[in-house]
Parts: sequence; C-alpha cells; structure tokens
Amino acid sequence: MAEQQYDTVLSVQHLKKKIGRKWIIKDVTFDVKPGEIFGFLGPNGAGKTTTIRMLVDLIKPTEGKIKVCGYDVNRDPERALKYVGSIVENPEVYTYLTGWENLEHFARMQPGVDHERIQEVVDIVRLDQRIHDKVRTYSLGMRQRLGIAQALLGRPRLLILDEPTNGLDPKGIKELRIFIKQLASEGMAVFVSSHLLSEIQLLCDRVAIISAGRVLTVGSVHELIEDHSKLAIWHLTPLEQGKQILLGAGITLVDRPGDVMDDTLVAGLGSNAVVAEMPEEQISDLVQQMVQAGIQVEGVQRIQPTLEQLFLKMTEGESIE
Repeated sequence: MAEQQYDTVLSVQHLKKKIGRKWIIKDVTFDVKPGEIFGFLGPNGAGKTTTIRMLVDLIKPTEGKIKVCGYDVNRDPERALKYVGSIVENPEVYTYLTGWENLEHFARMQPGVDHERIQEVVDIVRLDQRIHDKVRTYSLGMRQRLGIAQALLGRPRLLILDEPTNGLDPKGIKELRIFIKQLASEGMAVFVSSHLLSEIQLLCDRVAIISAGRVLTVGSVHELIEDHSKLAIWHLTPLEQGKQILLGAGITLVDRPGDVMDDTLVAGLGSNAVVAEMPEEQISDLVQQMVQAGIQVEGVQRIQPTLEQLFLKMTEGESIE
C-alpha cells in the first residue's frame, strides 16, 4: 500500500502558551512543507524552545493547534509523533556504549526498526567508520550525527533540530549543513531552530522570525531580504557635490553604515564613498546626472541587507540567544 502524501508536514495555527499569569507564547503560526528546511529565529526569551517543546508534546499549548501530517499533536499524539524525529537541546546518548549499541537501544523502543534500518541511518549520517567505537571517543560533531541517526530510525517525515550547530567548529557546521540539505532533497521536512543567522541564511528555504512570543514574519530568505530596503555604495569625486545630487533626487543617505551593512563592506569604504538607500531602477538616471554635472562616478555597488540586519531591525535590536 502506497504511503499517503501530504502538502503540509507541520501546521502550527495561533499557538499560545500561558504559564501562571504570563503569556509566554502569544501567537505563533507557520507551516512546513515536504522537502523544505525551515528556520526558526528569535532573540533570547522569544519563545523558541517553548514552541519546540509544544511541537513534540513535551508541554501542552494553552490555545492553538499543531498538526503533523494531518494528525493533531494534542489530541492524537501517538499518531502525529510517529512522523517526527527530534533533537531538543542535546542528543541523549550513552557514552559508555558504542554508537551501534546506542542505536540498538533506541531501536527497541520503536516498532519496525531492524538491524537493516540501523545500518541505513548509519550510512545516512556517515558514521560507518566509527559506529562500533565507544561514544566517549566521538567528537561533538560525531555525537550530533549519532543523535540525528537516532532521530531518523523511525523514518520520520519531519526532523526537528533545536540549535543543532551549538558547540560545533566551522568544519562540523559545514558538514551538518550539507547533511541537512541532503535529507531535505530526499523529501524530508527539516525544522531548525538557531541563533546563527548567517548559517540560517545559507541553510534554510524559509524562516519564521519570533520575538516576545509572536511570529513577526514568515517567508523565504530571499523574499524577506528583497522586501526590505535596497542599498547602494556610491564612490564619487567630489563626494559632497555627489551627495547633493542624491539628496535632491529624494534619496536617503545612510549616516551609520555599520548598522545596515556587513563589517567587511564597511571596512572597505573609502573616503569618497557614500551609502544610499534607494531602488535599483534609479541608479542609471542618477549616474547620467552625475556625469553631466562633472562628477566622477568611480563605481556603484548594489548590496542587500543580510538576514542578521533584517532580524535586528525587526526585533528592534534585541539580543540573540
């Protein structure tokens, strides 16, 4: 019998959580599709971990609905959660056992997971060379991959990873990114909570930005960046005369480039550079005006805000976990 297909793997609708008299989660809505990597971003205390704990039925929501492959997590947790593999906080492994023995232990808790499936997940996470070594000899990245192997044993449709790159070195982060993309390419939905914004930008198809218990926006990384202000770096001689032409055309000049641009770009700004907030279609007309006015245009570089700058702007500079 063919397995049922779903347009939406995870659906979260108007999720709320009250603890005592305080609303920790005020309104969280998003969905995750098959084969997509969905990022969940928020400053410290925004409610990311509380939301994730509700997704996997560790705590109950006060209001709202969570459905996995059409099944309500609150009303029918057994059916809903059979489609979910998760690592919430640190993967739980027994360091005195081998990697294989750990997987055997967890396999006993799930129906239909045999030695063949264990070998499959070992191959998926590329631990075949070390799987029979004691886990205490593993690097942090290897332990993380073992935790993901454990989460994959039951053939989930949705993989939930809470801060999966915590403590990993750059090589480990890159390996994990490649690995997660491979899982998504095979149709798995991957939900990733992270505070590493540059990593989310490289990894995720779509993101939800959460602040103070509310989702502020949901969209593709590309759309979120495209929808916000466009920036251009102008290199002009004489600079002051060029600035006057930009201002005369109604262009906003950026007084503090460090607030809206990467540090590497700011470091490269010369004494004849000015950063302007402007639509792309105005650039060619303004170049002509500058040339006619005798201003030397040495270069115009279009740049887009990063997800980090967008995040800080939307959350009004709140700190990140």
